[in-house]
Amino acid sequence: MTSLGNPAVRLLAARSLRSHRKAWAAVFAAVAVTTALLGALALAAGSAGLGHARVERYAAAAVVVAGDQEVRWTAKPWGSEPSTVTAGLTERVRVPSAAVDVVRAVPGVRAAVPDHTFVVRERGADGSPDRRVYAGRSWEAARLAPYRLLEGREPRAADEVVTGGVGGAGAGAGTGAGVAAGVRVGHVVAGRKVVGLADGPAALYVTAAEARKLAGHAGAADAVGVLARPGVPVDTLHARVRAALDRAGLEDTASGRPLRALTGDGRGGAEHLAAPPARMELLRLLAAVSGTLVLVAVLVLASLVAQALQQRAAERELLLSVGATPRQIRAAAGREVTRVAGLAALLGAVAAVPVFLGLWSALRGRTGVVPEGLELPVPSWLFAAVLVAAGLVVGITRLVALSATRKPGRPGKGRVRKGVGVALLVLGAGSAGAAGVQGGEAAAAAAGAATVTLVAGCAVLGPWIAGAAMKVLDRPFRRLGGAPGRLTAAGAGAHSRRLGAALVPVVLVTSFALVQLSAGTTMERAADAQARAATTADLSLSGTTAERVRKLPGVATATDVLRSTVVLARTEAGTPRLDRLPVLGVDAAGLAGTLDPGVVAGDLAGLAEPGTVAVGAAMADSLEAKPGSTVELRLGDGAPKRLRVVAVYERSLALGEFLLPKAELAPHMSDPHPARVLAATEGGSSASPVAPEQVTLPGAELNGIVSAAIVSAIGGLTLLSVLSTLTLIGAGRRGEHRLLGQVGASAGQLRRMLGLEAGFLTVTGLIVGAVVGALPLTAFAWSLTGGLPYLPPEQAALIAGTVVVTVVAGVFLPSRRQRA
Repeated sequence: MTSLGNPAVRLLAARSLRSHRKAWAAVFAAVAVTTALLGALALAAGSAGLGHARVERYAAAAVVVAGDQEVRWTAKPWGSEPSTVTAGLTERVRVPSAAVDVVRAVPGVRAAVPDHTFVVRERGADGSPDRRVYAGRSWEAARLAPYRLLEGREPRAADEVVTGGVGGAGAGAGTGAGVAAGVRVGHVVAGRKVVGLADGPAALYVTAAEARKLAGHAGAADAVGVLARPGVPVDTLHARVRAALDRAGLEDTASGRPLRALTGDGRGGAEHLAAPPARMELLRLLAAVSGTLVLVAVLVLASLVAQALQQRAAERELLLSVGATPRQIRAAAGREVTRVAGLAALLGAVAAVPVFLGLWSALRGRTGVVPEGLELPVPSWLFAAVLVAAGLVVGITRLVALSATRKPGRPGKGRVRKGVGVALLVLGAGSAGAAGVQGGEAAAAAAGAATVTLVAGCAVLGPWIAGAAMKVLDRPFRRLGGAPGRLTAAGAGAHSRRLGAALVPVVLVTSFALVQLSAGTTMERAADAQARAATTADLSLSGTTAERVRKLPGVATATDVLRSTVVLARTEAGTPRLDRLPVLGVDAAGLAGTLDPGVVAGDLAGLAEPGTVAVGAAMADSLEAKPGSTVELRLGDGAPKRLRVVAVYERSLALGEFLLPKAELAPHMSDPHPARVLAATEGGSSASPVAPEQVTLPGAELNGIVSAAIVSAIGGLTLLSVLSTLTLIGAGRRGEHRLLGQVGASAGQLRRMLGLEAGFLTVTGLIVGAVVGALPLTAFAWSLTGGLPYLPPEQAALIAGTVVVTVVAGVFLPSRRQRA
């Protein structure tokens, strides 16, 4: 055997693969599922990376001059070069009207058309709240699409309109209901006479002068569409327009940033403001979930591959005794693993395609989930990404196989392994502690890192954890379990490594499910409780304003509620970051009896003054802010504001981290109309409960659905790892069970022994998994809610029940097959 070369290695791998086909089945299944999930994530990330806002209204424009819809901030991290971070803006950044004349003078420009968009609200005949909402533009801007007249003529007077999308064709951006079906020339819509019908999306077109008036932003336009002369290339025109804007030194009307000249798919960003930020949030989510999946896959595959190889210890020792070298055995095992993983990865790569298509189809099929105008293309060449994912999974499997076959026949005393495991537990506890002193996304990230690190520590220390748990149960098993109990105790003492391998996936699935479910329910429960306590109004109305509501009989007070976002720049551990946060704009005079943020310092009456803000308690602690101090924010359109803090409140999970005066927020919103009006009546009663006021970030539903789908899939992978590991261990114990039967153990005693083992694994796994999950969860919950984590009893029962069923199936199925 000393002359064994590559042919011998190939022979060993082929023979071993045929002999241990059942042992490799568990690894095959885990690799296939992991590849399918990772491949689907790769496709989703690729599609999101190629995503862009759809070009509709500016399809005929070669270049679109618009404001910069991103805010940037540069800071210097600790011991590093300056770093710049960006965040998308959700409110319109407008262009100074002077840009129109500058662009018109550029050679090659046929026309420069300013676009003024506004929202038209059609009230009921009795003055009731808005019945329909339409997008409004000037008819001059319709040529940028171009949209054409189907009937009638263009508007020439202030009370004339052309309607687009007649017959209810798609609603305009952010308009809700479209123009009513059956509209004809001569009809009256929104108090104006219809003089023409046009193709394109649902919209109302008015004269250029009326559009400027209704838009309400004197001296500014939403964008400027540039039509090229025949024969002028887009690249040439773009360069000329860019140079002209730079020479003129024109800046946007909000923060003074240089204007942008957009071409190609970039033009869509000037139409659909929510699309680019949602795309970036989706990319960040997919990256975070992919990292979690890779870490879980490493733990799962390491456990399965190690168990599959350890069951052949006797075979390995025999080969070593007849002259095979450790290197040859490692090479044969690596070749064997690669063949199994390669086939499984190819199967998983094929399965990744329908998984991805199903997810994307579900997202597109749900109205309002994907922001309007967000295109997520899937070109044919993108599907090659699944092969990259397959190669990554095969590489991971090969690496864990090399680790499992290191120094065959020399297990050592385990001192290094113990040290690594203890170090991982210490790091995990440190991450949990970091989650307890941070907030928002930072706390969630620290809690997630703590969970993965603690599980990895438990995986390394699995044999010792199992041994310690068995020491506690050894005496009860021997005294109360009879012969099956003594067999269980003896087997656990002799095979602690095997027991630890069986315990690790149970801990993993318990802690993963606990963290994923409890984190969301804890936040939702706290936010709902705060929202109910904060909303004290008797009435909630939409499609109107507080000014109108106050005139209604029986109304004591009312406040408008405007919803927008702000961007907060700050450093975290020396690293710059920009957080886009939801905020509310309110009337200070109308808060009494309508909205109670739970003030702990200062007075909300101060919001009646311009340049003021109220801050949530957690955010105030983070910024070291208090009444009288100042905070710097960038409003929804990027305008920088230095605001004086007048109050600190505690119900920030429901109302957001900042409350601003309506007058401060409205000028920086694309549509400053109130989201709703909260009113208090003189009698102080309401016929029906008012829906609690609660903020949500744009795109939150999209991220929630994607997170739920992917987390469920990862949870399925961890359950598969439990079942596969236990089945693999059971298959390797055939000789042990056969020997027990030969020395007198009955079938019933063997079943009871297996039952005790299943009970031990279930109880120990649930306890250790609960401790591993509870540590970061408690820190996370205390940081964000000031309380303990919460998990509904039915969800806790679901976790425990699933673990019990899976463990019992994994323990008993191999023994049933052996008897069969």
